[in-house]
Amino acid sequence: MLMTLRWPLLALLLLLAWDASSLDLRAMRLVGDASGFALREAWVTRGLVHEGGRLASYVAMAFIVAVSLWPRLLPALTRRERTWWLVTTLVCLAVISLLKRVSLTSCPWDLAEFGGAARYVSHWAFGVQDGGGGHCFPSGHASAAFAYLAGGWAMARAYPRAAVGWLVAVVALGAVYGLGQWLRGAHYPSHTMWTGWICWAVTVAASVLFRMPAPAGR
Repeated sequence: MLMTLRWPLLALLLLLAWDASSLDLRAMRLVGDASGFALREAWVTRGLVHEGGRLASYVAMAFIVAVSLWPRLLPALTRRERTWWLVTTLVCLAVISLLKRVSLTSCPWDLAEFGGAARYVSHWAFGVQDGGGGHCFPSGHASAAFAYLAGGWAMARAYPRAAVGWLVAVVALGAVYGLGQWLRGAHYPSHTMWTGWICWAVTVAASVLFRMPAPAGR
């Protein structure tokens, strides 16, 4: 079990180190200034990456539900694997949504430094208002990819190659979504990284709890 959890724990330490630095603000200053963010409404970042990513998430969820309901889709999966895949994905989405709901952290584009009215307050400053709209931590858009990590575990036994391919696609899309939201000024890099880590941790914990095989080369 400790071997299974070592990578998430190591990633957590690195993520905490990032939070302890000033790299979030430095990253935002690379793409924004007092007039805002030039790519906030660009077709590539808003239309393709944001809206397109949302549509891709709906398609992925529809596929997982279909796999859960119709055994002829991926017939080598057991009912237990199908159910675990769906439930774990829904839990990841719910956890991110709940955290956003209670978060007081505002988005970078809300900061006075970038043309808004809020001041920068770390997401670790629980209960401290920053003068903005809040509800921006962690990245909900990144969860449109990272919440689907469970497919890599669900397919690991019966479809090992597909499982690895699924994981590669999920991580790649999560990175692209995070990049797009950073360029738009919608999220700090840490918001995306925390979403990825939380979804990963939830998935790994669920796999340990229900004894799901890990993907090859994890």
